[in-house]
Order: sequence, then C-alpha cells, then structure tokens
Amino acid sequence: MSDSTYGRGPKRANGVRENEILTLLQQAGEPLTPGEVTERLGGELTYSSVVTILTRMHAKNLLTRTARGRAYAYTPVTDDAGFAARRMRTVLEARPDREAVLARFADELSDQDADLLRQLLGPDAD
Repeated sequence: MSDSTYGRGPKRANGVRENEILTLLQQAGEPLTPGEVTERLGGELTYSSVVTILTRMHAKNLLTRTARGRAYAYTPVTDDAGFAARRMRTVLEARPDREAVLARFADELSDQDADLLRQLLGPDAD
C-alpha cells in the first residue's frame, strides 16, 4: 500500500492530526461540527475519522462540545498558551522531585525569561 489511504493524504501520526484540528478550531473563533471541520480540512480526512479524532480530544479534555442539531459542535478549552502551560504542568506533576525540576527549569531560562517570570510571580517572588 502507498503512503496514502484510499486516495486521501499521507498517513500522519494521531498527535499531528489532533494538532491540526486543534489549530483549526482555535482559528475558527466559533464551535465547529465534524462536518465543518472536515470541510475546512479540504477533504484530507473522512467525516468518520474527524468524528473519531474530535471524540478522543473531547475525552482528553482538550475540547468542549455542545449539541447543534444532530451533531456536536466542538471548541478548544483554552488557547495555545494555555495548552502549553497544561503540558508543562503535566510534566512537572509526573516527576517525584518537583523542586529539582523547577530549579533546573529556572536555571536554564534566559535572563529575559527569568525577569518575565519574576514579574508574573509578583513582588513577593524574591
């Protein structure tokens, strides 16, 4: 079998497809149904594949959904910065020595990022 499946685009990892759909939903600025997502992807995926991906993303708490007619309309739970923060928190929570991880993270920040972090933490951070 070739790199494409049934005339569709090349097979990509699920995380790549999820990221494409998440970006599409963030840029849409409104909840989209699986049909609308499929249409905006330009036919790269079948409707049933889009439904599967959206359902999995909803189960991972990446998306919320509301009923719209006979389908659901999906929207991201946060923006790109929020998702990055969630990933960082997940990594931190998975490590037994949080202090060591945070210390290493802080040590590797640029001077500009360290100053920004101090500002974000407020005057009591010192």
